[in-house]
Amino acid sequence: MDSILILFRGILIGLIFGTPVGAIGMLAIQRTLQDGMKAGLLTGLGSSTADSIYAAVGAFGITIVSDFLEKYQNYINIIGGCILLFFGIRMMQKKVKEMKEEEQDISKAKLFLSSFLIGITNPVAFFGFLFAFSYFHLGDNLEFIGAIMLVIGVFIGTFFWWLILCDVVYRFREKAVRHEGVVNRISGGLLIAFGIVIFIKSLF
Repeated sequence: MDSILILFRGILIGLIFGTPVGAIGMLAIQRTLQDGMKAGLLTGLGSSTADSIYAAVGAFGITIVSDFLEKYQNYINIIGGCILLFFGIRMMQKKVKEMKEEEQDISKAKLFLSSFLIGITNPVAFFGFLFAFSYFHLGDNLEFIGAIMLVIGVFIGTFFWWLILCDVVYRFREKAVRHEGVVNRISGGLLIAFGIVIFIKSLF
C-alpha cells in the first residue's frame, strides 16, 4: 500500500479515535481557560504522544506489549483512575488567580507528563486503534515505512483535534475566567467522576 495513502488513513484514524473527549479533554479545556493556549496544547501533546505509542504497538505488531496490556488492563486502568482522582481533587482545591496578558509560567513538563500518564494508563485506546487498523485493512502486512507513516498520521490526526479544541476554548477565555472558581470545581468534579467510573468498571 502506498505510504502517502497509509499516512492519510492514519490521520483519519487519529481524527476519529483521538477526539479529545473525556478526562484529558476536560483537563485541556480547564488549562486553556486558566493558563492559555500553550498550556492546552501541551496537554493535548501528551495525549497525542500516548496515543501514538499505542498506535505504534499495533502498527508494528509488538505482541509482547499487546499481551501485557491485555493481561493487566484492569490494573493499568486502576492506576489511571488514581491519577484522575488526584488531578480532580487538586483542581477543585485550586485557588482563583487573576488572568494576565501573558500566559502563566507553569512547568511545560508537568503539563505534558500529566496528560501523557492519563493517556498511557488507558489501554482501551490501544484496542480502539487495533479495531481501526483492522477496519481500514492495515494489518500485519504493513512494511516498516508504512507502519511509521501510520503512526505519524495518527499523531497528526489526534493533535489536530487538540488544536481545534484549544483554539475554540481560548476564544471564550476572557469571559470564562471571570467564573474560574466554578470552572475549576466543575472540571475537578468531572475528573473525579471519570476516575470513579474507571474504578467501578475495573473492579466489576
